[in-house]
Amino acid sequence: MTEIRLTNGKTRRKEVFAPIDPKNVRMYVCGPTVYDRAHIGNARPVVVFDTLFRLLRHVYGADHVTYVRNFTDVDDKINATALARQQAGDARPLEVLIHERTEETIRWYHDDMDALGALRPTHEPRATAYIPQMIAMIETLIDGGHAYAANGHALFRVRSYKDYGALSGRSVDDMIAGARVEVAPFKEDPMDFVLWKPSSGDEPGWDSPWGRGRPGWHIECSAMADDLLWERPMKEGRLSMAGLDHPHNFDIHGGGLDLQFPHHENEIAQSCCAHPESGFANVWMHNEMLQVEGKKMSKSLGNFFTVRDLLDQGYPGEVIRMVYLGTHYSKPMDWTKEKATSARKTLKRWRELTRDVRAGQVQQEIISALADDLNTSRAISELHDLAAVGDVTSLLASAQFLGLLQPGFGAWAAPAPVDGATLSYLIEIQAWITACRNKAMKTKNFTPVDRYKAQLTAAGVEVRMTKESVTLVPSEMVNEAGIWAITRNREAEE
Repeated sequence: MTEIRLTNGKTRRKEVFAPIDPKNVRMYVCGPTVYDRAHIGNARPVVVFDTLFRLLRHVYGADHVTYVRNFTDVDDKINATALARQQAGDARPLEVLIHERTEETIRWYHDDMDALGALRPTHEPRATAYIPQMIAMIETLIDGGHAYAANGHALFRVRSYKDYGALSGRSVDDMIAGARVEVAPFKEDPMDFVLWKPSSGDEPGWDSPWGRGRPGWHIECSAMADDLLWERPMKEGRLSMAGLDHPHNFDIHGGGLDLQFPHHENEIAQSCCAHPESGFANVWMHNEMLQVEGKKMSKSLGNFFTVRDLLDQGYPGEVIRMVYLGTHYSKPMDWTKEKATSARKTLKRWRELTRDVRAGQVQQEIISALADDLNTSRAISELHDLAAVGDVTSLLASAQFLGLLQPGFGAWAAPAPVDGATLSYLIEIQAWITACRNKAMKTKNFTPVDRYKAQLTAAGVEVRMTKESVTLVPSEMVNEAGIWAITRNREAEE
């Protein structure tokens, strides 16, 4: 069996991955708060952990991996977007507008992530479907002295968990200085965080021992992870207590580095206090942040893009995915037009090489690259090597393993249609440039060849040369008038 090594944020070391139960490898990744379109930074963890999901399925079997990615569908930002619609004149109740917004946003999210070639997780729980589990966990925390009720709220006592801050490498006292914490007179300590808060009459709310309200963000993931990765598999007989030293543990927890503190730190604290025998997740993985053209993405800089923005601008989903895969998940990623153009050119070439080809076997070099802490950039290099040696069946299988060159995603790369007259001109030009190139190989004067190449490139035609042949490939933006001008200029020279 392939040995997988992952960098564990919990220990800050690259370690051999040893699942608790190889017959049920379990992974939880924090999903989106569904109030608007996913931006391109949100999509990075989707691609990163989709790649890990694919690797785990390959090594342990598709039926032996459980991947959970949640939807946070109760949140102040969701309420705000619904309220804005109401204030703009929509007379329907706020509850109806909130439901409509979350349904709409989840549909957008699925459409956009599907376009990136991401597999759907095993479970995509919505927070609102797990309110009873959240209430039960909060009650357990209060009973154990790790939380308290105050003014209709339930709050977690941060100082009751001695290991708080271990994941992010901070002490509680250091966090308080300059920390963005909600100041409230009913808090025992500034660092205590909300597990439950009151809801006003028109806001989403559920009955609880602390009054009508809604959960805090952090408790949602703890409750859903515990239910779907521990309680449910135990009830269904898919997980055995035999050999499990720490009940309620699961294998991998992932997300963006921006979630490490406070979200993931808080998840660990409340989960480990609710289940003292548990260590929650054995492996923590965080992907680094994304920049655009070397700068932090922000609306004020005009470089803020959603995935849908890029798709609508004509960037194919697999081109976006390949740009993501080109940088190791632990490194900051820079989205640039240059990278996207290069990825587009490469993928189009690979699709042409593999057209009408049946996929062969995924190359072990690809598996080995991913098994080495998801070294996707090395895996992409291996694909280039397969293309260079002409192993197109392995190229296709290996690329598809990485979520590239998938069937049904290649319409953008189809040869551009050209009319009969333009095609005739291209055939004529191809003959000219072939003769010119053959002559240049003898005289060593490649100036005429370079001139033709420049003219053709400007007209939207790619010139591919090998020792044996010259091939002209029109792009989607072929300039037919430019092709005719090249022909006229050639005829005038004669």
